[in-house]
Amino acid sequence: MAMENPFEGKEVWFGVGSQDLYGEEALRQVAEQSGEIVDALNATGKIPVKVVLKPTLKSSDGVKAFMVEASANPNVIGVITWCHTFSPAKMWIRGLEVLTKPLLQLNTQHHFEIPWETIDMDFMNLNQAAHGDREFGYILTRLGINRKIVVGHYTDPAVAEEIGTWARACAGWDASNNMKVMRWGDNMRNVAVTEGDKTEAERVFGASINTWAVNELVAAYEAVKDDQVKSIIEDYKAKYDVDPALLDAKYDSLFIATKEEAAMVNMMRANGCTAGVDNFEDLGALPQLPGVGPQRFPSEYGFGFSAEGDWKTAVLVRIGAVMGYGLEGGASLMEDYSYNFTPGNEMIMGSHMLEVSPSVGTIAKPKLEIHPLGIGGKADPVRLVFTVAPKKDAVVVSMSDVRERFRLTMNLVDVVEPLGELKQLPCARGLWKPQPDLKTSAECWLRSGASHHTCMTTSVGREAWEDFARIAGVELATIDANTKAAEFERDLEISEMYHRLNNRH
Repeated sequence: MAMENPFEGKEVWFGVGSQDLYGEEALRQVAEQSGEIVDALNATGKIPVKVVLKPTLKSSDGVKAFMVEASANPNVIGVITWCHTFSPAKMWIRGLEVLTKPLLQLNTQHHFEIPWETIDMDFMNLNQAAHGDREFGYILTRLGINRKIVVGHYTDPAVAEEIGTWARACAGWDASNNMKVMRWGDNMRNVAVTEGDKTEAERVFGASINTWAVNELVAAYEAVKDDQVKSIIEDYKAKYDVDPALLDAKYDSLFIATKEEAAMVNMMRANGCTAGVDNFEDLGALPQLPGVGPQRFPSEYGFGFSAEGDWKTAVLVRIGAVMGYGLEGGASLMEDYSYNFTPGNEMIMGSHMLEVSPSVGTIAKPKLEIHPLGIGGKADPVRLVFTVAPKKDAVVVSMSDVRERFRLTMNLVDVVEPLGELKQLPCARGLWKPQPDLKTSAECWLRSGASHHTCMTTSVGREAWEDFARIAGVELATIDANTKAAEFERDLEISEMYHRLNNRH
């Protein structure tokens, strides 16, 4: 079992701006040098998709044709533009206004340093990126086009790393726009923050969020073949420390939990869904509240998952899983549960009843165990028990529906080891020190109206989520090491005015 590679077959197109003014010899050199740049970027191994050089763009018709073709091609997840020479910006207007894919403006040049002793006007005419990119930047800003800007020589590893992070955000955006979320039942009763406008979510994020009756899941459960269940159990035995009782006296409970996982996965795959959410208040005839299955959704299938009907966090977990594919760590539902106020060791414990995923990394091999659960009214569920491994600069991200728009709130956190063994806690958990400190972090999180449910990513961090928010055109409130509560409150007020003005329809 493995998540499908979300980068397979995907491309980023590289469009180079110039014009006919400089003659055929100059344009030949533009094409050759552009090819060297693209080859060098691809050779770094830091960009998870192939960068494809397209013919040099020299006219308004050429730019528009390039943008239309990129927008229509489902394998293209983003466009990089660079102006080798001076490329008059009016020729970009028609094309930019039809572009529907994420855009990165690369501000680089072919030569590393000025050739002090040989530079002449021929060289100057050919190598005008510092000039051309400013002209191009003007028209992008005038048109109000969101884009990632990367500045530096193409041989600098940091340039490829920034492009690679942006490409991951593009893949997350592509996954969001092709996402179908399967809801089994509705939201937990009377909870506010997990509610939201599913129609607006499809307009903003592209994700289609719909409900399937729990009875359909029960029917899928009853249709699961024993061979599939036994195959998954063998996977459990290979990856986890399975409680011997589950392989003996309580095997029936393990079989039921495994069968529920198989039913959920089968149903999602049959309907083309890549994220799912259930609700302990709406289980129908299911024998257990699903535990180990949903925990494995991000790690084994690349699916997003959240609990209690919270489809917004399920969407974020799927995006996080895609953006972090191939990197150490992963994405998971997380929930703020308890504070540690010990001076010098202030931290938050995150957990959930059953659904935290080991994809984010574990200190030790997860244990597969069965324990009672005081809610849901079903049989004792099987779940993975583990502690999240330490990770510097991980993030927790929340999506809130703030009436007329969505707001993402992100806190940079340092995942740490617990101060005790937590022997009596029968669920997965993580401990983290939020930046800049617990008091400021909590005050700003509350001020932002962020959810108690979050997506934790230990694979991709701040930059990928910033790139994703810019691509999506949604507000992102970030709490980091430099955050001060009063400034954060003021920034929220300014951001609210900006987004209300910017999102008028």
